Amino acid sequence: MIEVNHLTKRYPRHTAVDDISFSVGKGEVVGFLGPNGAGKSTTIRILTGYLPATGGDVCVAGMNVLQDSLKVRRAIGYLPENCPLYPEMRVNEYLGYRARLKGLRGKKRRYRVAIVKELCGLGDVGRRIIGQLSKGYRQRVGLADALVHEPDLLVLDEPTIGLDPNQIKEIRHLVKDLSRDYTIFLSTHILPEVEATCERVLILKEGKIVASDTPRNLADILTGGSRVIAEIRGDRAEILSRSHRIPGIRKVSILHSDEWVAVELHGGHSGEVREQVFAMVVENRWMLRELRAVSGNLEDVFGALTLGNGKEKKT
Repeated sequence: MIEVNHLTKRYPRHTAVDDISFSVGKGEVVGFLGPNGAGKSTTIRILTGYLPATGGDVCVAGMNVLQDSLKVRRAIGYLPENCPLYPEMRVNEYLGYRARLKGLRGKKRRYRVAIVKELCGLGDVGRRIIGQLSKGYRQRVGLADALVHEPDLLVLDEPTIGLDPNQIKEIRHLVKDLSRDYTIFLSTHILPEVEATCERVLILKEGKIVASDTPRNLADILTGGSRVIAEIRGDRAEILSRSHRIPGIRKVSILHSDEWVAVELHGGHSGEVREQVFAMVVENRWMLRELRAVSGNLEDVFGALTLGNGKEKKT
């Protein structure tokens, strides 16, 4: 759906996007992350045809953004960071107007407006003036506008910016629902939102992509592999000794010990080791009170990579 090859955007005094390449497959939901000034918005503006690139190629749905700009824009539903609405218009009036601008006429236009209103939870506010709506509902109107022409790709730039926690939750659920039917490219600073909705993340720093993988894999790579914590009732020295013998275990640490021994086991990237830990407990007839996997989260990954503590991670 998206193919970006060696994309570069230079300004007189700095390079905003520095020779980046990535792809997004049809049906994927990809998060696009980075600190302020990393080049996210510049990349999105080039992707959506609002800004020319200095170099490189960008294709959407098999069409070149520079050579087929109008066709590419028809294939994209774009919700910019600051959603430009007409506050004096009513919701129905605005969506009908936007649908006409996008080439929809007659029954098709009325049908699509009704569909996106239902999809975005606007059924009860169709006659309301946009300027009198809450920020959350205005974002919904912007999203309905982005969807009205049935795009192949949905590009969302900070869709929850300025919303309160309840509104953020509502928009997050809405994006999650849309992910069943649309390819979504999502830029946001709300990292739990990405973990909840995105299958893959791209992290940008100083105009370069420093990470591309699933949130879980990035966390495992950053922490050096998987971790398991087990709380076992048995001899401390024996638990430590036998834990070291489990295949793939690189490090074993005792967190605390009294009647129960809490042990942390660090494995590689090959996957789950809880079954092996459980088998060890059964074999030695110990008692097990807790056995859980521990992984880093996207906030840890983002902080380490964008603050300069992590190395570039790509797959």
